[in-house]
Amino acid sequence: MGDSIFNCCYVPPQPPGEEEHRGSRRTEIMASHSASISPNKRFLIVFDFDETIVDETSDDMVVQAAPGQHLPGWLKDTYRPGRYNEYMQRVLAYLAEQGVTESDLRSIMEKIPASPGMLTLFQFLRTRPAHDFEVVLVSDANTFFIESWLRRAGVRQLFHRIFTNPATFNKNGRLVLRPFHSHECQRCPENMCKQVVVRDYVARRTQERGRPYQRIFYVGDGANDFCPALSLGPRDVAFPRRDFPMHRLITETHEAMPGEFKAVTVPWVSGEDVIMRLRKLVAE
Repeated sequence: MGDSIFNCCYVPPQPPGEEEHRGSRRTEIMASHSASISPNKRFLIVFDFDETIVDETSDDMVVQAAPGQHLPGWLKDTYRPGRYNEYMQRVLAYLAEQGVTESDLRSIMEKIPASPGMLTLFQFLRTRPAHDFEVVLVSDANTFFIESWLRRAGVRQLFHRIFTNPATFNKNGRLVLRPFHSHECQRCPENMCKQVVVRDYVARRTQERGRPYQRIFYVGDGANDFCPALSLGPRDVAFPRRDFPMHRLITETHEAMPGEFKAVTVPWVSGEDVIMRLRKLVAE
């Protein structure tokens, strides 16, 4: 994968205590999952969730559960840039206070439409030889939203690992959201830098496998998908959704700093655009 052209993205050491315990536990979970993955996979393909796998933003869709399907102004006014995870914690608390149940939230998530051609892309990945693709999901949504949709769509088993913000229901029936990790990347929200996630995962899997992947593919849409794509090498492929923020940032980088963005860039409108390029590359 090579060194990132930005060195701002790392997880700083945490003081002993709860955060250390959470971090070590997350490492244990990650290791137990990845240990069961075949070491023979040739390619790693990473997917974002909101507006990539699904054609909406799940955090926006959950507002449908609110009274009148909108949030009160005082709540919306509490949002601060870079602190969206904290804002969503307040939104979920408000919904619970309004009597919104786990079943209500799951029903909304299950109804979100897939992005064009995405289920066709998943079928393509499922029917490839077992040694072709290791499939990972990295999202700033949360475990409950993502698991609900993937299971309903019948594609949960395709994903070897899912990295997202933890979300569990407490004894009062409230969905409690927690940040995924801490980091010092200036371009990403405080609770998640996807470049840190991808780089750490690739480093761990390369060590476990004893060799690197032949290629890494990243399929996304948003500004927070641009950061991990920066760490891709010249043999890797970034698949930004056409005319979405990730695509615009890549285009601007090519214009302002030629050669800085190293990955091959293949914009997509449908998952079938991704399939076309993957078919060519796996045949090489």
